Amino acid sequence: MKAKIDERPETNKRRETNEKLEANKKTVLAFYEAGINNKNFDAASKFIGKRYVQHDPGIADGPEGLKAFLGVFRAQFPNLHADIKQIFADGDFVIAHVHGVRVPGERGSAIVDIFKLEDGKIVEHWDVRQPIPETSANPNSMF
Repeated sequence: MKAKIDERPETNKRRETNEKLEANKKTVLAFYEAGINNKNFDAASKFIGKRYVQHDPGIADGPEGLKAFLGVFRAQFPNLHADIKQIFADGDFVIAHVHGVRVPGERGSAIVDIFKLEDGKIVEHWDVRQPIPETSANPNSMF
């Protein structure tokens, strides 16, 4: 017996919404891999919109700001790697919980990146970073 597919308008809308959320998460994952892990601006730029607003005070707005930032990473931290531990999507926003290590062997930082997408492209970025301490007052991981 074949399962009946629910074709009610609200079901279709929910399905479309879920597909958009999954597509937005995939865009951010691909952007992260290309830009942060591979430090390749040309590959990463395919995932950003015509406007790119940066809320990190250390990075200039626009694609050129991102290009300069990735150039610094490539020069100063060639072995930098970021591991996305969790990723969430809500509407046009994607939130990534990340373990970033600039130099292999270091503890690194716990990072939360927030991306806003429009038409499947990243148009805004916020982040917060917290260095991972040597000791903790609790037995819980930051991830």
